[in-house]
Amino acid sequence: SQQIQFADDMQEFTKFPTKTGRRSLSRSISQSSTDSYSSAASYTDSSDDEVSPREKQQTNSKGSSNFCVKNIKQAEFGRREIEIAEQDMSALISLRKRAQGEKPLAGAKIVGCTHITAQTAVSGCLFGGPGGGHQLFPGEESSLSLQRGRRRIHLGVAVFAWKGESEDDFWWCIDRCVNVDGWQANMILDDGGDLTHWVYKKYPSVFKKIRGIVEESVTGVHRLYQLSKAGKLCVPAMNVNDSVTKQKFDNLYCCRESILDGLKRTTDVMFGGKQVVVCGYGEVGKGCCAALKALGAIVYVTEIDPICALQACMDGFRVVKLSEVIRQVDVVITCTGNKNVVTREHLDRMKNSCIVCNMGHSNTEIDVTSLRTPELTWERVRSQVDHVIWPDGKRVVLLAEGRLLNLSCSTVPTFVLSITATTQALALIELYNAPEGRYKQDVYLLPKKMDEYVASLHLPSFDAHLTELTDDQAKYLGLNKNGPFKPNYY
Repeated sequence: SQQIQFADDMQEFTKFPTKTGRRSLSRSISQSSTDSYSSAASYTDSSDDEVSPREKQQTNSKGSSNFCVKNIKQAEFGRREIEIAEQDMSALISLRKRAQGEKPLAGAKIVGCTHITAQTAVSGCLFGGPGGGHQLFPGEESSLSLQRGRRRIHLGVAVFAWKGESEDDFWWCIDRCVNVDGWQANMILDDGGDLTHWVYKKYPSVFKKIRGIVEESVTGVHRLYQLSKAGKLCVPAMNVNDSVTKQKFDNLYCCRESILDGLKRTTDVMFGGKQVVVCGYGEVGKGCCAALKALGAIVYVTEIDPICALQACMDGFRVVKLSEVIRQVDVVITCTGNKNVVTREHLDRMKNSCIVCNMGHSNTEIDVTSLRTPELTWERVRSQVDHVIWPDGKRVVLLAEGRLLNLSCSTVPTFVLSITATTQALALIELYNAPEGRYKQDVYLLPKKMDEYVASLHLPSFDAHLTELTDDQAKYLGLNKNGPFKPNYY
C-alpha cells in the first residue's frame, strides 16, 4: 500500500454535504450531456481541407498505430514543449519520482478525457510512467496546442485527439478509447463527464472493472450527483472540482491571468475605461473581475447567488441584471457553468463591436445556435474570431464560437495546471489503492489532508518556509501539528 505522507489519515473521505442547494442538478442526465459538448463543436481551422486523421495510417517510433492525431511527425516538437512545461511543474515531477519507487498505479488502466496540452502531457507521463498503467486519452477539441500531446504516444499513452475535431469526431475518439480489444480500463479520469456519460450509455458492463472515477469540472460533478441521486452511480467517484487546490488555484488564479491573455491575442482590445459585464462571481468570475479591474476596466457583475453578489459588492463591483447593461457594455464574459446565459435577445441588443466570450466550463453559456440563421452573416476574421453581422451592419465579435476562451485562444499558466494535475493524481492513487469497502457507490470530496499535501509540494518553488506549531499551540487550537489545519468543508 502507498505511503505518501497523508497515509496516516485513514478516515473516509467526507461525503459532499447532501443538504446544499441542488437547483442546478435538477436536469436529467441525458439533457445535461447534450448541454455540455465543451469539446465537441465543429470548429475548423485553415487545414480543414486535409484528410481526416481518422483516415490516416500512422505509426509511432515503437511501431504502434494505437492513436489518432493529425501528424505524428510533430512528436519531437511536442517533446520540447513538454520539457518547457516541466520546468514549472516541479511538484508533479517530485511526485513522479516518488511514484517510480512505490508504483502506486501499477496495474492501473486509466481511460481519460481531458484537454490535450503540454501540461496535461506531463501528468499523462506520470500516470503512464514506471509507477502507472497504460491508458487512453480522447482529447477535448478546444485545446489550442494538440501537437504537444503527440509526444505522449511515444510514452505509452494512446492519444485520440486533434484540433478541429467535429462533434462526431469527438465521440468517435471516446468510443475508440473505451471499446478496445484485449484492454479494459479500471479507472476513469474525466473533465466534463462526457466520457463517463458515454460509458453509461454504450458500455455499462465496463463499470464492473472500474474502481473509481476522478472528475474535475463543475459540469461533470453535477452529472455525478445526478447519477448518485437517481441511484445509478455504480462506482465510487472523487469530486476534485470542489477541492480547495482546484477551486482557488485553477479556477481563481488561473483565470485571473488567462482571461486577459485570451482577449488580447484575439482582439488586441484596450481594457482601460472599457465597460465589461462578467456573468457569474464564483471563483472564475472573481479571477476575471480582479484582472479587468486592475487594468482600469469598468466592471459589472451578474449573479443568482446572494452571497456571491454581496462579495462582488464588497469588492467594488456593481451587481446588475444583464438586460440592464447589455446596450452599453463593450465586453460580455460568461463564467457561470450554466446554459443560455447570453440569449439571442441579449445579442440583438448589444452595441456594435461588442466582444462576447465564455470562460465557463462548457460551450452552452452563449446561445450560439440562435445566431446560425439566414439573416445574420458570419465572417471569419482570424483563427477563433468571428464577426456576426446583423442586417443593419451591426457586428458582434464572437470568440471561439462560445467555447472556453483561455483553452481555445491562449494558454493556461503551467504552474496552476501542476496543482490541478497533482490533485488528480493523488485522487487516482487513493481510489485505486483503497481497500474494498472504504468507498461506497457515492461521490466523495478530497480530504483536507490531501489538499494541504498538494499545496506543500508547490511551496519549494517560492522558497517558502512554513511555521510549525508548538505542542502547546497545537493543543490550544485542537489540531495535529501536521494538519489538517482546516475543516473538510473549507
